[in-house]
Amino acid sequence: MSIKVCRPGLLTSVQDLGRYGFQKYGVIVSGAMDATSLRIANLLVGNEEGEAALEVTLMGTSFLFEKDLLISITGGNLSATIDGELVTLWRPVYVKVGSVLHFKACQSGCRAYVAIAGGFAVDEIMESKSTYLRGEIGGYKGRALKEGDLLLCNEIPQRAIKLFQQLKSKAQSHQFAATNWHVNSESFMEIKKNAVVRVIRGGEFDRFTSSSQAQFFEQEFQITPMSDRMGYRISGPTLQLEESFELISEAVSHGTIQVPKDGNPIILLSDRQTIGGYPKIAQVATVDLPLIAQLKPGEKIRFKEITLEGAEQLYMKYEQQMEQLKVGLLLRDK
Repeated sequence: MSIKVCRPGLLTSVQDLGRYGFQKYGVIVSGAMDATSLRIANLLVGNEEGEAALEVTLMGTSFLFEKDLLISITGGNLSATIDGELVTLWRPVYVKVGSVLHFKACQSGCRAYVAIAGGFAVDEIMESKSTYLRGEIGGYKGRALKEGDLLLCNEIPQRAIKLFQQLKSKAQSHQFAATNWHVNSESFMEIKKNAVVRVIRGGEFDRFTSSSQAQFFEQEFQITPMSDRMGYRISGPTLQLEESFELISEAVSHGTIQVPKDGNPIILLSDRQTIGGYPKIAQVATVDLPLIAQLKPGEKIRFKEITLEGAEQLYMKYEQQMEQLKVGLLLRDK
């Protein structure tokens, strides 16, 4: 065994980049809410970027390490400690057997990601290790982690062995050791309480009243407690249609912003349904989806309009940064 769950916290599950290719059968994508943090967490420990990791929500989660491991922690700052000593984020960390990793309190963001060199030894279901919580498939027994669960780990990848040995030597009598270098997370995503999220107009934007269109971009909205991995319900100015109409259900995607009859938008996220029948006022730019994933109930959000071409340019720039990071980490390993 490799990792034992001492306390599961609010919600901890195994997630990768999602289960694609099966929405036509009604199977949702699922996957990490913050794909940027998951990808970087894996790259830091020598994994393929889409390997499964642990998604930890808010606080109260703790794990016992039953063997020496190389890990990384990215995403929100949930005050991670190892045997009571604070752990720095966004870098590789060697952890000794018998150590306890604990997430004490949320300082910023909402979700942290724990990757281990080699990844977790869970079965792929429909080409993914992600946990589809409502469907009870994938991940660890198709559910959120519980106290006493034992997670097996795969063998450490060859390209991570040198770093593992270096940090093991550095640790000496300490329970863990981290690198002196780290990834600058703000170059990929800056976690803020009052986020400005870029969106393009949705298919039914023009069917909302002119005042609702203006309010959508000019007013603040608040994340409500009625939010989860399926979607964030937000409250603010009530958005109204020019006239009511029946909309045939059609495909929705990650970041689609629907407006139900009560006028309060819903931002669809990782565990979204495959189709939706509410009017779509906007679509979140892909690069800003991780930022939304790090917002928690009570925090504010504003929307800024950009064009489809602008969203595409942002995405290309983001992927170029990710490629540069991959190259940089490979060169450092040599």
